[in-house]
Amino acid sequence: MASGYLLNRGALTLGIHCQRACRNISLSQVREKKRWMKAYTYLMAKKLKLEGPPPPTPRSQQPHWDYHAEVQAFTHRLHENFSLELLKTAFINPCYLQMEQEKRKGLGVESETAALVLKDNVQLSKKGSAFTESFLTDWCRASFPSLPAIGVESIVGHLTSPAVITYVARNLGIEDLTMSAEFPVPDDVLCSTFMAVIGALQESSGAERTGLFLRDFLVTQLIGKDLFDMWTVVNPMGLLVEELTKRKIPLPEPRLIRSAGASTVLPLYFVGLYSDKKLLAQGPGETLAAAEEEAARVALRKLYGYTESHRPFDFSPQQQHQQPFIQSVASN
Repeated sequence: MASGYLLNRGALTLGIHCQRACRNISLSQVREKKRWMKAYTYLMAKKLKLEGPPPPTPRSQQPHWDYHAEVQAFTHRLHENFSLELLKTAFINPCYLQMEQEKRKGLGVESETAALVLKDNVQLSKKGSAFTESFLTDWCRASFPSLPAIGVESIVGHLTSPAVITYVARNLGIEDLTMSAEFPVPDDVLCSTFMAVIGALQESSGAERTGLFLRDFLVTQLIGKDLFDMWTVVNPMGLLVEELTKRKIPLPEPRLIRSAGASTVLPLYFVGLYSDKKLLAQGPGETLAAAEEEAARVALRKLYGYTESHRPFDFSPQQQHQQPFIQSVASN
């Protein structure tokens, strides 16, 4: 009994000590968020709303930038053999040289002691622009032999427009390498830089590789484009009459094929164009005049070979030594 009494007393004493220790411990919940964070976040959001987002900084002013390595990576990324000196010259715009000279004058540096040993890309840009227009014109005439000259000019004008050129240039990463006085790079400066890159490629790898480059990156922008989105035709019926007269085909006769909802707010008419009792084309419209105009556009697409179901463009790489291989196989 004595032993049992001692055990119970020891357990009671231990429990009392534990209660006293627990009274001295204060538990506090930690949310891992500072009290000042709410006010700071609110002030920063208010400042962003009043002042707007900060101006963009060019990639060359951000950490881990090596211009020479980036230029080399550009050539390998495109799988083209550029001359590095020509490619670096293609990225230097006259506005950048003028800005650097003004900076040096502002710092009091004499132009003779610290002259800029750099050359702008004006000559390369002119050469690349001339080659691009020549190649695209020849490609359009070879792909669409029935298309008139004004249609070819419209397609070439669309492919060389600032919107298309800047879209291709930005997706190729040319904007990050362009040396310009302003950032973001203006569209006209970016277009001239892209043409200078074309000129540098022509001098480095020749006209054949440059033509393939333009085919792969510029001509592909025609995919999904309608002919008359690039070529504005005011009177399609008059143009169709001229084309049929040149081909000595009887003039078209518009006829109403079918209609729906003629007495409603949204009527629909289908007009067919017949020539020598044969249906040339048909088109829909909310009015008879609009349906006749759309039918004329459909007939023109068929005459020029630029329909939605035309044969896909050939963008496959050239097969080198294919013809000698075929001849050798045939001889064996």
